[in-house]
Amino acid sequence: MDSLITAAARALSAGDPFGALNRIALRSDPPALALRGIAMARLGDLARAKELLRSAARAFGPREPVARARCVVAEAEIALVSRDLGWPAKALQAARTVLEDHGDRINAAHARSLEVRRLLLIGRLDEAERALAAVDTTLFPAASIAAHELVQAGIAMRRLHTGKARAALKRAERAARHAGIPALSAEVEAASSALRAPAARLIEHGAERLLRLDEVEALLASRTLVVDACRYAVRDAGAVVSLATRPVLFTLARALAEAWPDDVPRDVLVARAFRTRHPDETHRVRLRVEIARLRAVLRALAGIKATKRGFAVMPQRAPKVAVLARPIDEPHGATLAFLADGESWSSSALAIALGASQRSVQRALDSLAGEGKVQAIGRGRARRWMSPPMPGFTTHLLLPAPLPAD
Repeated sequence: MDSLITAAARALSAGDPFGALNRIALRSDPPALALRGIAMARLGDLARAKELLRSAARAFGPREPVARARCVVAEAEIALVSRDLGWPAKALQAARTVLEDHGDRINAAHARSLEVRRLLLIGRLDEAERALAAVDTTLFPAASIAAHELVQAGIAMRRLHTGKARAALKRAERAARHAGIPALSAEVEAASSALRAPAARLIEHGAERLLRLDEVEALLASRTLVVDACRYAVRDAGAVVSLATRPVLFTLARALAEAWPDDVPRDVLVARAFRTRHPDETHRVRLRVEIARLRAVLRALAGIKATKRGFAVMPQRAPKVAVLARPIDEPHGATLAFLADGESWSSSALAIALGASQRSVQRALDSLAGEGKVQAIGRGRARRWMSPPMPGFTTHLLLPAPLPAD
C-alpha cells in the first residue's frame, strides 16, 4: 500500500473525508476507489459511494478476497444508513466469514455490529442481543467502541432498561471523545437526549402527564395495573397479557382503564370498540360477547363488573389502574416513528421494519402526506419518504419490539 493510500485511510479514520479525497480523488486503482467510496459516504453522497465501492470490489477480483469483503461491509453500512433494508443480509454474513477466516478481526467485528444494528432497527431484539454478545471488542479502536456502545444503549432503551442504557451511553461518550470525531459525538448526544425527552403519556383518573423512559420503566415495575397502548398489552407487576392481535378487546380494556374507578356507559363502549355512531341491539349483543371474552383473558389481572349503565374494571391485585399511551396520538404512529429519525425511507424498507404489507405502508404514507406530516422525494423505485423529527419526543416506544411477555 503506497503512502497516499495510507494517508487517505488515516484521514478517514480521523473523520476527515476531505483530507482523504485530496490525496486520492483522481486515482482509479482498487484501493483508491474503495477509500473514495467511503469518503463520499461520509459526505452524504450515498449513491456515488455505492458505485465506487462496487467498482472497487470488482477491480480487486477473486484473488483479493479480504479487500472485496471489506468493500461489501462498507456497502452494507451504506445500505443501513440509507435504510435499504432489502439489501442482502447474506452477503454481509459471507463477507464477515471471509474476514474471520483471514484474521481481520476488527472488520469482522464491525460487520457483525452492522448485522446487530439491522436487527435492532427491525425490532428483533433477542437476535440482536445474541449477535452482540459474540462481538469481541478487545481490539476495537475508539470509534468502533463508541458505535458498539450505542447499539448496546439502543437495545437497553427498547427493553426499557434505562440504567443499562445510561451506562452504555457514558461509555460511548468517552470513546467518542477519545476518537475525536465530532459527528460521532453528536450521534452519542442525540441518543442521550432520548433518555431526557418525554417517551409516553400517563392517563390516570382523567388526567394526563408526560413520562420519560425511566419513569415508564418505574411504572411498569410497579404494582399498578397498566393498559399499555404502546405495546398493546395489559400488565401488572406479576403478569402480562398481550392483546396485540385482539384490537377490539384492547380498545375495551383501554376505555375501562381510562375511566377507572368509574364505569363506562355501554353506548360509549360500543362507539369506541365498533366505531359506530348509531348503535342498535346487535351491537349491544356483540358488546356482551366481547366483554365476556375480555373477562376470560384478563381473569388473572382484573375483573369486569357490570353496572346499571355499563361496565367497570376491578383490578385483582393492583391498587390502581392507569393507561400508558404514546406521547402523540396518531393512527400511523409507528410509521412516523421510523421516519422521525431524519433518514429517507422507501416504502419497502418501512414494510420490512414494521412487519406489514407494502401496500398498507403506502396507504399510511399517502394519508400522512395528505396531512403534511411526511414528504416524498424522487419517483418510482427511487422514491423516498422523510419527516422532520417530532421535537422534544423520543420515539423508542413507538417502534416495533417484542411484547413484554416475550
